[in-house]
Amino acid sequence: MKVTAERIDNHKMVLEMEVPQVEVKKAFDRAYQNLANKVNIPGFRKGKTPRKVLEMRIGKEAFADEAFELLAPAAYGKALEEQDVEPVSRPQIDVVILEEDKPFVFKATVITKPEISIGQYKDLKVEHKPAEIGETEINKALEDLREKNAKMSVVENAVLQKGDFAIIDFAGYIDGQPFKGGDAKGYPLEVGSGSFIPGFEDQLIGAKTEENREVTVTFPADYFVAELAGKEAKFTVTVHDIKRKELPVLDDEFAKDAGEFNSLEELKADIKNKLEKAAAERSEKEFRNQAIKQAVDNATVDIPDVMIEDKIDQMIQDFDINLQNRGMALDQYLKYLNMDIAGLREKYRESAAVSVKTDLLLDAVVKAEEIKAETKDLEDEVAAMAAEYHAPLEDVRKVILEQNRVGALALSVARKKAAKLIIDSAVKQ
Repeated sequence: MKVTAERIDNHKMVLEMEVPQVEVKKAFDRAYQNLANKVNIPGFRKGKTPRKVLEMRIGKEAFADEAFELLAPAAYGKALEEQDVEPVSRPQIDVVILEEDKPFVFKATVITKPEISIGQYKDLKVEHKPAEIGETEINKALEDLREKNAKMSVVENAVLQKGDFAIIDFAGYIDGQPFKGGDAKGYPLEVGSGSFIPGFEDQLIGAKTEENREVTVTFPADYFVAELAGKEAKFTVTVHDIKRKELPVLDDEFAKDAGEFNSLEELKADIKNKLEKAAAERSEKEFRNQAIKQAVDNATVDIPDVMIEDKIDQMIQDFDINLQNRGMALDQYLKYLNMDIAGLREKYRESAAVSVKTDLLLDAVVKAEEIKAETKDLEDEVAAMAAEYHAPLEDVRKVILEQNRVGALALSVARKKAAKLIIDSAVKQ
């Protein structure tokens, strides 16, 4: 097979392949057998229809199409290997000649993986912030714990204040007419939470138990229910019970109730230990992220648009799955944000570009450092995946094999090893 390669620009290449006529003849013969076994022709047994009869019934184009499928994929794959070309998108195929008595000539226009200048990626000087926890953080955690263990009590003859919980009945009207979703009974509302339309909660402050109030508000212009957006509404509100938080006293008894500690000092020591551990983990994570970011920033590459678009596709697909797992559809989410899919794609564009550049850098480090994904590395990765998804190890291994994902798994493992090399060599500043 003859192969010629022509570079059109930094990203695009045209491969022209010429398959010998003898191979073309064999492909057309196989095409006839394949089609004869698929097509029922009255008067002939399946697979025994004469070729001329079959050609008359389904057309010569069907033979050419079948022969193309038998010839092109293998020829294209061989051409990529021969020219050491790594495409990043599906090729555009143009057939030049496809006739049984001639060599098969076709062109494949591909976007190739770009060359990257990796710059410095080892021994990087990276800021490492110490994990320091002071009294302020400990006291805040204690207050949060008090809030969590607070009791709600009905306050007799109370006047509603910000921070109180009120049990209310309300009914809303627009132009004197009730509207869908505008009424409820026995609704628990935390005054000052901002969970209602702006201005609603403020107009209830000062109300007494069983007092009736009229509240006038205007729905925001970007309100997620289009028919209510920007409209003025009046609500009749009845305030029933007023409940107020009773925070427990910070003492040894509180410590015992909160976690079976013997004293408040023991509780504070435990809080400090957990906060320090969490802060240390955040600090290490930030250090790792900054090491990779610095290595990526040091690299130079001209990324084809198609790679960024494909990454955006993947990110949106992952986001869609995440939304579905939470019981929401992507179109509902976009409607809620008053955004279309084009806007969402633009939102992801910058992070997609960084992600693609990061992958290109890690691939270059894998090549430069001759990093290999050994059998044990793959086994460890499969075990980690099984643990993450709470699935049997053999089931995960079977899915990877059946879906032909061993190559993708090996690539992922190699990239992780490259990232670890960058991080382990970084110097903390």
